[in-house]
Amino acid sequence: MIVEETLVHDLKDKAKQAKAFEVLVNTYKERLYWHIRRIVLNHDDADDVLQNTFIKVYKNINGFKGDSQLFSWMYRIATNEALTFLKKKSNKLGISDAELQDRMVTNLQADVYFDGDEIQMKLQEAIARLPEKQKLVFNMKYFQELKYEEISSILNTSVGGLKASYHLAVKKLESFLKED
Repeated sequence: MIVEETLVHDLKDKAKQAKAFEVLVNTYKERLYWHIRRIVLNHDDADDVLQNTFIKVYKNINGFKGDSQLFSWMYRIATNEALTFLKKKSNKLGISDAELQDRMVTNLQADVYFDGDEIQMKLQEAIARLPEKQKLVFNMKYFQELKYEEISSILNTSVGGLKASYHLAVKKLESFLKED
């Protein structure tokens, strides 16, 4: 188990930075990948966003003040990078965010890295239709099993607001899944 304060200190020390960054990547890459993947849905896109996330972390580590956990700070960067990626993608294609979400769900069926069954596919489709904040909160709480306090730190939102968003997301998902 790594100690965050030591890791942050080593990341800011030029002599120890390369080794510390390797430890950082190996420690957090899988969790960040799946967080990003649940936002962008595509494996290749998730890899690109993950790489951009680590580049941003590397370039901005000296600006990390320690007001939050390193983990929360990196999740915030990953979330912003993923949302920016999707916004750029919809602009580049000249389509709305909703149309992009529909395409992403359709493409998920053809994704060789997606091994979900029909129920999993239906759930992903339902999640994709949620408003952005509800989708983020649902994914972090349900799939990543983060505590509301951790999500609050990542998304910079009150715990009460997060609980309401999660509750609304669950109700919408139940409604969508019952339609069939």
